[in-house]
Amino acid sequence: MPHIQSLECSRCHEHVSADKYQTVCPKCAGSLYVRYDMDALKKTVRPKPGGLQSMWRYASVLPEVAPVTLGEGWTPMLPSRRNPNVLIKEEATNPTGAFKARGMSMAVSMTRHYGLRKLAVPSAGNAAGALAAYAAAAGIEAHIFMPKDVPFANYLEGVAYGANVTLVDGLISDCARIVAENIRAQRSDLEAGRLAPEDVWFDISSLKEPFRVEGKKTMGLELVEQLGWTYPDAVFYPTGGGVGLIGMWKAFEEMERLGWVSGPRPKMIAVQSSGCAPVAKAYKEGADVSKMFENAATFAAGLRVPKPYADYIILDIVRASGGTVVDLPDETILASLLDWSRNEGLLLSPEGATATAAYDHLVETGFLKRSDRVVIFNTGAGLKYVDMIAEAMNLARPDTSKLPERVPVGGIITPQ
Repeated sequence: MPHIQSLECSRCHEHVSADKYQTVCPKCAGSLYVRYDMDALKKTVRPKPGGLQSMWRYASVLPEVAPVTLGEGWTPMLPSRRNPNVLIKEEATNPTGAFKARGMSMAVSMTRHYGLRKLAVPSAGNAAGALAAYAAAAGIEAHIFMPKDVPFANYLEGVAYGANVTLVDGLISDCARIVAENIRAQRSDLEAGRLAPEDVWFDISSLKEPFRVEGKKTMGLELVEQLGWTYPDAVFYPTGGGVGLIGMWKAFEEMERLGWVSGPRPKMIAVQSSGCAPVAKAYKEGADVSKMFENAATFAAGLRVPKPYADYIILDIVRASGGTVVDLPDETILASLLDWSRNEGLLLSPEGATATAAYDHLVETGFLKRSDRVVIFNTGAGLKYVDMIAEAMNLARPDTSKLPERVPVGGIITPQ
């Protein structure tokens, strides 16, 4: 595993020591990237077939740390039954049923390495479940703040794993504000001698610390390896906070410098719901950053991020790759979800269905051809969203107030 050389600001390129767990750039508050000695890394070779079937097969290009792992990563790449050029990267097979397991495995591993004992996160849902699980595995205290209307599975996860869960009447931006206010108060108490250093929470929010990106970059490593160390023509990524898109782009850069892959990088397609589309709006307006998206509402809960912290990085990547940002209404997203369920046997998450709907849209508009090889990320299991999907379908649970009568038939008890 490589030694971290420094942390580099994505905005002003200031270099910061990695001797302690950092949050954001102390100079401009930009998101920090982990940087390695690439000359030393060039001695590494890319993984051979077989071996460890998790994201930690890429330990040679990840921070030096003892992993807190639940078996995350190395998720399947599934070809569409109707178009073999369309591949679904099925992140539903991760622990806690979503791609968030990758980033939290790495981040919690590093917090344990640095000796931090109390973590806090605002979450639209799946990050909360993942933090709760990995914090439990590491013996670390987790404080989670989620909108009160998150998918019920996310709330259940947090409680079941023993995290301290607070439901907030608002959006993830409101949850982030509450986390920040708590930490400011704790630091004030620390300075006044009323609180011990180990009792101050560490904010592990998306792009407000450097290591969740390192976990998410394994998605880029995997998709390239699973395609025979070649790039696809395009990658579709459901974009709320955008950590995965940013992590994959970082992986592409590092692999190219190591000689693991060559050729033109894929077009990066960021996809959002029209009910919460700050990045899409900024992209269409030619802006470098997004504005707070007012009245955000979508059943794709993971996309309900009204102002991504690292929006400037997402927009840079999309433009540099020749990609685009697509936003579509919930009705179109639901139609794609049901289409893939009924014709492909995959119950996508609403976020994943946003990406499949965006693919259809870009083929219809001529941005892509059906002969283009594309990878579409399904970022979570549809079963984690049963309440949200059922509501979108106007599907009510059958009346269970009266249990069916049962009669014995041939020694077998069956419903009447």
